Amino acid sequence: MGLTLDPQTVETKNWHTDVIEMNGIKVEFSMKFTSRDMSLKRTPSKKQSGVFGVKISVVTKRERSKVPYIVRQCVEEVEKRGIEEVGIYRISGVATDIQALKAVFDANNKDILLMLSDMDINAIAGTLKLYFRELPEPLLTDRLYPAFMEGIALSDPAAKENCMMHLLRSLPDPNLITFLFLLEHLKRVAEKEPINKMSLHNLATVFGPTLLRPSEVESKAHLTSAADIWSHDVMAQVQVLLYYLQHPPISFAELKRNTLYFSTDV
Repeated sequence: MGLTLDPQTVETKNWHTDVIEMNGIKVEFSMKFTSRDMSLKRTPSKKQSGVFGVKISVVTKRERSKVPYIVRQCVEEVEKRGIEEVGIYRISGVATDIQALKAVFDANNKDILLMLSDMDINAIAGTLKLYFRELPEPLLTDRLYPAFMEGIALSDPAAKENCMMHLLRSLPDPNLITFLFLLEHLKRVAEKEPINKMSLHNLATVFGPTLLRPSEVESKAHLTSAADIWSHDVMAQVQVLLYYLQHPPISFAELKRNTLYFSTDV
């Protein structure tokens, strides 16, 4: 069954109500079009007391943690009862459940653990993705984004390895530690691919843009349209995360030890 959308209808900011008839049953629905630019825009939170939309360095400092509490709790819950769930991280959780979890984490409510244990696992996976998507700047930072795009395009394996490891070393500590923590988790999820159908590539497709997409999409002169920029950049973002997922284990201590040998700045 197809539904033809009137261009003028989808360009307004108002909700549009329609009725479809199927086998004698009437279904009424409402829809509103939001451009991709708006739906994926990173908007910093005005309230710095929460965790969503707040800089990761602010959250870890406040919590006196290396990895934000929300990331640790969601990962722990997924590993406890969602690691064999088919399509984990790809199948969307119920939006109202995700919003409820977001509110509880933002309020640092004492019922978080109880709520997590009762909640549908796809909602918990969705909350983790939402946290990274709503960071005011991507986990892998705006500053290093152009260098990640250049590094992943290098054809010489040794040059690429040097560049990609140097970029990790250049991240602020909270970002790097959280990224490595998430990386190991995603690798464990992919180990269950025969059951959960989530390969490293599937996971990179889900998380790449979430961890890398810059705060503002910068226009690029050599690409003709916004759609070209979008598709070109998304593929590269996926490849960056896939590179690290396919890489042998990366340890924070080992990376930092090698800083002595690579002291040039990006």
